[in-house]
Amino acid sequence: MQLIDKLAVLADAAKYDASCASSGAPKRSSKGKSGIGATDGMGICHSYTPDGRCVSLLKVLLTNFCLYDCQYCINRRSSDVPRARFTPEEVVRLTLDFYQRNYISGLFLSSGIIRSADYTMEQLVRVARLLREEHEFRGYIHLKTIPEADPALIVEAGRYADRLSVNIELPDPATLIRLAPEKRIDSITQTMGTIDDASQDSRADRRAPAFAPGGQSTQMIVGADASDDRTVLFRAESLYRDYRLKRVYYSAFSPIPNSPSSVPFQPPPLMREHRLYQADFLLRGYGFKAGELLGETRELSLDIDPKLAWALANREQFPVDLNRAEAGMIARIPGIGLRSAQRIVELRALKRVRYQDLLRLRCVMDKARPFVVTADYRPRQDTVESAVLRTHLRDQPAQMGLWG
Repeated sequence: MQLIDKLAVLADAAKYDASCASSGAPKRSSKGKSGIGATDGMGICHSYTPDGRCVSLLKVLLTNFCLYDCQYCINRRSSDVPRARFTPEEVVRLTLDFYQRNYISGLFLSSGIIRSADYTMEQLVRVARLLREEHEFRGYIHLKTIPEADPALIVEAGRYADRLSVNIELPDPATLIRLAPEKRIDSITQTMGTIDDASQDSRADRRAPAFAPGGQSTQMIVGADASDDRTVLFRAESLYRDYRLKRVYYSAFSPIPNSPSSVPFQPPPLMREHRLYQADFLLRGYGFKAGELLGETRELSLDIDPKLAWALANREQFPVDLNRAEAGMIARIPGIGLRSAQRIVELRALKRVRYQDLLRLRCVMDKARPFVVTADYRPRQDTVESAVLRTHLRDQPAQMGLWG
């Protein structure tokens, strides 16, 4: 098989891994038109750095051959998809060629399980080692680790990769046993613990070599089983707490051709994945707890975002006086983010915060208006029932233009 044909197969096989955040750019191509380039080239994905920069990564599998028969995976052993396999040297060559042409800033590499977990992990590590040591590659490398692999291989991977990840797969361990019988939740969490321990040891000893400086992440598939949002978010919260993960990614289950009856034939609403990401952001950045966001419910609301849902369920804490409240409480107001909250606190050291100041700070006043008090404004809606407010504040579906 030619290298370009392998790339077509293995780049497509990698698209189901959401651990690289997409930029969400529309698909554009110059094929048959004027101009040059395309946004949907094989193997190219977009990811955001912590400082907000968008970078392009070569995102591929080493191989989509796999010994495992995970029912939710298109590359499962019993699937009849086209198969291909790169050698480590081929992945290195592709990465360097793409990098030298300024197509990418780094590599995201995962793999199906071939021969054994240790053998597969050795191949992944070999790619990273060749790039770093033989070619002095300074770009970004993200490696997917194999949970059942020898911990020594995981530690070696962390010496070359900027970030490591191991997928938790499903939020409910009991479902994982049923849908992925070859995988064990204890081996997954043990690998997470190995990565966390090595990372902490590296940070504690300045003389120690850097270990996966970008930390570790994981992915949960949403909608492949009956797990509700409460199960998903409490699982994510425990992963952040126990293993200091940088990110938990959520991937809406996508039904696959000739899928077994053990998984759904219909995908979950994409809005559910979106709401989980919003809730996850509140867990990581705003100090919310999963129990706060969900209250007595088991599912996130699809028509309103999680912060607004929390505010409507806790009306006794509102309206908030922006000239007195702490930054943490201001950031919990719908329509006001962390940066705006900090700017409000800085502003009131100079003057009394007024309504126009919020407009200048570009707060989303359509959502914030019922929940704030300023020097010259108090909401008339503070006595309106939450159900009525919800009707006015819920997300409205975008209406398509008449002419497309």
